[in-house]
Amino acid sequence: MNASSSLSPGTTATAPAQPARTRRVVDAPTRMFHWLFALSFVGAYLTADGERWRAMHVTLGYTLAGLLVFRLLYGLFGPRQAGLAVLWRKVTGAPAWLRSVLQSPTQAPWRQSQNLLMALAVVLLLLLVLPLTLSGYATYNEWGGDWLEEVHEFFGNTFGLVVLAHVALIAGLSLVRRKNQALPMLTGRIEGAGPDLVKNNRAWLAGLLLVAVLAFAAWEWQASPQGLVPTSAWAGGGSGQGHDDDDD
Repeated sequence: MNASSSLSPGTTATAPAQPARTRRVVDAPTRMFHWLFALSFVGAYLTADGERWRAMHVTLGYTLAGLLVFRLLYGLFGPRQAGLAVLWRKVTGAPAWLRSVLQSPTQAPWRQSQNLLMALAVVLLLLLVLPLTLSGYATYNEWGGDWLEEVHEFFGNTFGLVVLAHVALIAGLSLVRRKNQALPMLTGRIEGAGPDLVKNNRAWLAGLLLVAVLAFAAWEWQASPQGLVPTSAWAGGGSGQGHDDDDD
């Protein structure tokens, strides 16, 4: 007796669930840049105070600058979806968007608003890297007084505020749409039928970028007399030592 004959009259076989259709919208190098960029800033921000973690702070600052160079080159010579022209077109649409909001707030193009705010955050972060790293380099080499350190701190705090606004926007959209808006930056894909917007994932380039960042960190580790991580941090040294150094 076959399986179909064992079904009782009036019952129907349930077809197996098909996996949801997805399409690729973000390639691997863009995603790798995004997370390395975010981790570098968070690490640099957390190691900004005191001398204990200064080597790691400086290394992460240089990494931010190097990642900026990669993003600019990839935006100029990479695929169209990752091009800087795409960001520029979204940002230059701000005046028209603002006029539409002022004329009819209830009928404003909110999807365009989301794209515009995301693009503005990305552009601001990229623009802030240059004064942030230059002021940090000058402070590290003691080219200026306390005023230059305050300039560096100002740009660092401004960068942090833009990051928080960016994260808050993603979290808010995720709640409103009941869908994780950060997931495409992890998987590179979104649900929905249709062709991939990104044909070539370029995983090899993402791997090269990761290797380059790790190799630079290893080189800085070897070049620093005490390494990037203070020995006392592993030995349970006093947590207030970094702030004590500032008072010397």
